[in-house]
Amino acid sequence: MATAGDQPGLARRLGVGDAVLIGLGSMVGAGVFAVWSPAARAAGSGLLAGLVIAAVVAYCNAASSAQLAAVYPVSGGTYVYGRERLGEWWGFAAGWCFVIGKTASCAAMALTFATYVTSIGWLQRVLALVAVVALAAVNYRGVTRTARLTRILVTCTLAVLALVLVLLFTTDSQQQHVSTATSAYGVLQSAGLLFFAFAGYARIATMGEEVRDPARTIPRAVTIALTVAIGIYLLVAVALLRHGDPASTVAPLAAAVDGAGAAWAVPAVRVGAALASLGALLALIAGVGRTTLAMARNRDLPSWLAAVHPRYQVPHHAELALAGVVGVLVLSTDLRGVIGFSSFGVLLYYAIANASAFTQPAEQRRWPRAVNVLGLTGCVVLAVTLPWTSAVVAAAVLAAALLVRRVRKGRAGFARS
Repeated sequence: MATAGDQPGLARRLGVGDAVLIGLGSMVGAGVFAVWSPAARAAGSGLLAGLVIAAVVAYCNAASSAQLAAVYPVSGGTYVYGRERLGEWWGFAAGWCFVIGKTASCAAMALTFATYVTSIGWLQRVLALVAVVALAAVNYRGVTRTARLTRILVTCTLAVLALVLVLLFTTDSQQQHVSTATSAYGVLQSAGLLFFAFAGYARIATMGEEVRDPARTIPRAVTIALTVAIGIYLLVAVALLRHGDPASTVAPLAAAVDGAGAAWAVPAVRVGAALASLGALLALIAGVGRTTLAMARNRDLPSWLAAVHPRYQVPHHAELALAGVVGVLVLSTDLRGVIGFSSFGVLLYYAIANASAFTQPAEQRRWPRAVNVLGLTGCVVLAVTLPWTSAVVAAAVLAAALLVRRVRKGRAGFARS
């Protein structure tokens, strides 16, 4: 039976354009249609301030990730960087935070897709499950198919967003604004929730083993994708604030378009939201599968998950397992708190990325260490200001995983002695 170490590597097939599109597919996904409501409820009139804070933290994290990925161009992202720069326990913590956070995000994207397609509760879960199975099948057939479908979905999403922005900026403002009640804590909490929407640039780094010329491609792709995403989110936020209160509805873009007198465009917005959710889900499955592969190669997860398909050259066992877990989640959970849960895990993941990048020597550096310090501080602050129930549950899951690993290590050491 093949071991993790016997498995072949992944094929390097992605260029800068494909990597940028995969990152955009993750960042300009369902978040741009759904994240505004909880963020606006937390921030009040400080929504734009929260968005700017989230963007700054995201930029620092992206810079650290790109700097590390250029030196360690293999699957796994911060799981690998933490192991190499800080030690195996830090790497394990990063990998586990990514897997649990992004597995929750997969379920959220599938359920968001279904919510925009139908209002029938049981049918939403069925459609979400169908979406998971279908996109897992696309990923199973190879990363180039993933990139091609992502290109189509991102193009459709950007076209719908362009339509929305034109309608909202060319019609008279409704002169309605979010509540003026705000606080520093509320702004920081909104930034943590908005970070959920920006976190997709990690997908580029986690797929480092499939990128051509990674030392050049990954930093460029991360920077381009994040810059474009930040610009889109700023435009959408300003447009929404011109036409109403994003906190008052779960579908603020559709509500704003309807309120602007363009009810005919509401179905297009719903279609765009559904496609955006599919694009994000597709990229998430690819990214989580690669991190799972890296952890299995190091025996931090069952070695069966380290298998690479001999023909399609993808981590097919990891992706099948992920699809199974997400399928169970979409049939058994709801979306309450899932954004906070995911954000907490991913913020800790990037805190470790920033700490890892801080330790890199001068010849490997592309940004000053101050960027790493700012990113690390921002991640910790945003994580502790998230809704406490989400933070406590995510922290408990991480603690349980660390405890299990400690027990396994102890048993292995006892057996060797």
